[in-house]
Amino acid sequence: CKAVREFFANPIIMLTARDEEFDEVLGLELGADDYLTKPVKPRILLARIKAALRSPRVNRSDQEQHCKIRLAGLEIVQSARSVSLNGELIKVSSNEFDLLWLLAEKAGEVVERDYLVNSLRGFCYDGFDRSIDLRVSRLRKKLGDSSSEPYRIKTIWGKGYLLAKDVW
Repeated sequence: CKAVREFFANPIIMLTARDEEFDEVLGLELGADDYLTKPVKPRILLARIKAALRSPRVNRSDQEQHCKIRLAGLEIVQSARSVSLNGELIKVSSNEFDLLWLLAEKAGEVVERDYLVNSLRGFCYDGFDRSIDLRVSRLRKKLGDSSSEPYRIKTIWGKGYLLAKDVW
């Protein structure tokens, strides 16, 4: 549910026909903010949704900040799917944006190739897929990184990639 919450960044209300106590407790423990069993009266459902949206937890400015990553001159905005470097908009493909976002979320840390392939392609890395390498190569060009001695997106041999924090 944590990944779902981060994706939607809104309250989660479970509406289900499962009315056992165990199911309700499980749903709430997994991260749901509310648990309703069917049948439910429409006005009650609407009132619960409005109450959840009024919750102090949901703060639009916090959501907007959470959807933006800044590393000095590099700014990545998830909602607009835009990348700018030193105020200049950089045109990246959807696949390149997704890769850059994953690397930027863990800037300064090695992001394993297995994790990248699984997150971006949906399967385990088999040692033969070079699609991530190609995306990194294209990103390096677009971000002004050297292909022979990269300093912004570093290859950590046998592990994965590292997006440097302090070179932007």
